[in-house]
Amino acid sequence: MKTSRLPAIVLATFFLALVGAFSAPAEAATRIELVVNGKPITSYDLTQRSRLIVLTTRSSQSVAKRRARNELIEEALKMQEAERVGVSVSDADVNSAFGDIARRVRLSPSQFTQALGQNGINSKTLKDRLRSELAWRDVVMRRFRATVRINQSDVIAALRDRSQDTENTTVEYDLQRVIFVVPESASASKRRARQSEMNKLRSRFTSCSEGLRIAGGLKEVVVRPIGKRLENDLSPAMKKELDNISVGRLTKAQEIEQGYEMIALCDKRTLQSDAAARSEVEGELRNEEGQRLARRYLHELRTRAVIEDR
Repeated sequence: MKTSRLPAIVLATFFLALVGAFSAPAEAATRIELVVNGKPITSYDLTQRSRLIVLTTRSSQSVAKRRARNELIEEALKMQEAERVGVSVSDADVNSAFGDIARRVRLSPSQFTQALGQNGINSKTLKDRLRSELAWRDVVMRRFRATVRINQSDVIAALRDRSQDTENTTVEYDLQRVIFVVPESASASKRRARQSEMNKLRSRFTSCSEGLRIAGGLKEVVVRPIGKRLENDLSPAMKKELDNISVGRLTKAQEIEQGYEMIALCDKRTLQSDAAARSEVEGELRNEEGQRLARRYLHELRTRAVIEDR
């Protein structure tokens, strides 16, 4: 089961959707519309989620309203089940997921928050959705980790079906994160000073052995290993960044929740192997089976739930 990808509906459509911003009317008085196992869902919750759905899917208002109701019911059930089994999601994980989406639409987290606000959407609406998806992922993994079994004969059959389109090569990257910590409350001059420090490090960084040692000695700089990653494990944007630099160099800085991040490319090699295709196929099969089990799990929760319309 693939667990690192965020919901496709969020990732795939944000950039195009943000182009067509609309003006939102003032909120009407908030009232309770639904109660799910004792948890209230308000008119404000429904309105906010409807706007997010319109923005990301270009759905009509009536369709978005129906989908918002269903999403919020299911998210309440997911979060209640997560609490029951002891799964929690930190604010840092939610902010990281939010930042990933922002980068995919080429915005900083603060710019992305502003873009949502211009469409009448509080960023908490999206973060609530992300929190529930991250929590549900962990809940499903706990319940079905030992259950999902992929037969290698199915993997081989799937590889054979696509063999004409699959090259038996893949690129492997060895990566390290270099994080310049900058508090959210930092002044503009402080941020400029940190950007100057990053530019100096990038110019001096010509090998990971020496560059990472220098980075580790800088004040409020954290070096964290990513390790070896195959090209199909990377986002298209990250792969493009890495292919634009030489081994032993740093990517351009990207704003993240903790400050700024650069990626060090410590090694890069082409492997003669079907590992990438095999990994992709096995992941797809696990994902399909995991989604089937997750849908059944959620259906069971909904069948037992007490849902009241107000």
